Amino acid sequence: MLDIAEELNRWVEQGRDFAVATVVAVTGSAPRRPGAALAVDSAGTAIGSVSGGCVEGAVYELCQQALQDGATVLERFGYSDEDAFAVGLTCGGVIDILVTPVRSDAAGSALRAVFAAALSTAARGDAAALARITEGPDALRGRALLVRPDGSYEGGLGGHPQLDRTAAAEARALLDAGRTGTVVLGERGSRCGQPLTLLVESSVPPPRMIVFGAIDFAAALARAGAFLGYHVTVCDARPVFATRDRFPDADEIVVDWPHRYLASTAVDRRTVLCVLTHDAKFDVPLLELALRLPVAFVGAMGSRRTHEDRDRRLREIGVTERELARLHSPIGLDLGARTPEETALSIAAEIVAVRRGGSGVPLTGAHTPIHHDRPRTRAIGSVA
Repeated sequence: MLDIAEELNRWVEQGRDFAVATVVAVTGSAPRRPGAALAVDSAGTAIGSVSGGCVEGAVYELCQQALQDGATVLERFGYSDEDAFAVGLTCGGVIDILVTPVRSDAAGSALRAVFAAALSTAARGDAAALARITEGPDALRGRALLVRPDGSYEGGLGGHPQLDRTAAAEARALLDAGRTGTVVLGERGSRCGQPLTLLVESSVPPPRMIVFGAIDFAAALARAGAFLGYHVTVCDARPVFATRDRFPDADEIVVDWPHRYLASTAVDRRTVLCVLTHDAKFDVPLLELALRLPVAFVGAMGSRRTHEDRDRRLREIGVTERELARLHSPIGLDLGARTPEETALSIAAEIVAVRRGGSGVPLTGAHTPIHHDRPRTRAIGSVA
């Protein structure tokens, strides 16, 4: 649901009643992952998507019904071999959809307050997690808890008092990792009692892409990074090249020595570092630091000769083989790219493949999954 927070927050501010349908579980191949949502207001306006079109019509009707009767429902959609006209996913997967009415009447005011706080927080770009019961007693299904990075929370799941505290701790762990996923725990907040399944949606600031080297390829990569949802920074030590006119798609432009800037800025496990300077005086000190940071991706541009020379220089200053193994160089997938735009596509494709676990081979004739990332479910005390 938080993927459409900006639009839904406007609906809340305008006082609209609406129902939101959220993907809470996926089995097999499906176009949208848990957390994807479609919402319908009382006037019939719809925003968002849960399946890329396969079951949207049926889900739209479920939302309208939920607005009328005020009931939260869990519905499963999957491909049917027996009934070719059944509503389902043509890709062969199965999705579970939780449909929740968000109304302003007395019965819905408590849930609406939690949703309003979650949507406002996500729309501002601040970090928060929304935990909702998707499977369990009918009386608890749909109950929600908003959890903030400091561990504080508001709302309630309606069960044993320990349930909220345990759910908040689990949600905070997923929020710290920037992940959306499911958690299974007992109705008393432990392994005891009837099991409950919670969907935890994490809303975190966009991941960072830092592009080093103010060249034409960097301008194209900044556009690609913005398209993929990254907060893009372009850094170069030369002020004549690192200008807003040359990089209109970057969120920020920094004039500084690359290694000095990297040492002073915040990065995390979602950060992507793209080194396009292919100049040893910039590359070597920058990569020495970059390869020792807990980031998602480190790639460097250059010919194979440049790559071999760079590796040699890095070894000479003490970079280990294990650290060097993290370096994607020459950066990008083999697409036969020539232009800056084609090269940016090549680099972006490799970043997606590394992030999602893709092979980079053509899907035609391949026997690999189309959708690689899987929903991660864990029980209390287990390791994700």
